[in-house]
Amino acid sequence: MSSSTSSTEGIVAGYVGRPHGLDGSFHVTRPRAELLAEGAVLQVAGASREVVRRAGTDQRPILRLGGCEDRDGAEALRGEELRVPRADVPALEAGEYWAEELEGCQVHDGEVLVGVVRRLVALPSCEVLEVAREGDADLLVPLVRDAVRTVDPAARRIDIDLRFLGAS
Repeated sequence: MSSSTSSTEGIVAGYVGRPHGLDGSFHVTRPRAELLAEGAVLQVAGASREVVRRAGTDQRPILRLGGCEDRDGAEALRGEELRVPRADVPALEAGEYWAEELEGCQVHDGEVLVGVVRRLVALPSCEVLEVAREGDADLLVPLVRDAVRTVDPAARRIDIDLRFLGAS
C-alpha cells in the first residue's frame, strides 16, 4: 500500500517544504516519489501547476513548479499539500490501496462494527490500520491476510477477524 480539482480530492504526493535556491525550487516533505515526476500536474494552493524541474533523491526530492519563479514564491507555498488528481494516479496492483482510500472506512468483524480507520501507519514489519473505537482504545490491525478478510474502499468497509487479533 503505499494511497479532481478540489483540495480534498486526489492523492497527497507530499508537502511544500523549505525553499531551495533562488529559482522557486523547494524541498518536498513526506514525499511519494512515484507521484512527483517531471511533467506531472499537481494541485497546490487551489491551482494546477506542472512540475518543471525535479532534482534530489526519492527520499528528499526538490521540485520547481510552473508559476513559481523565485524563492519568495516557494516560501509562499510552504506547508501546502501537493496533490495528484485521482484520474492521474497510477493504478496499483490488486490488493494495494492508497492510504486515502482506507481512511474513514468502517471496520467490521462480520456484522459487528469495530470502529473507523483513522489512518494508515507504516511500521517496520508491515502497515497497520489505526482503528478508532468508541469508548475503547484504538486498535492496530496489521494489513495481513489473517487479520483482514476483505477491503472494499468503494463501499467504505473493511472486514477484520478480531479473534485472530486477540481482541474479541
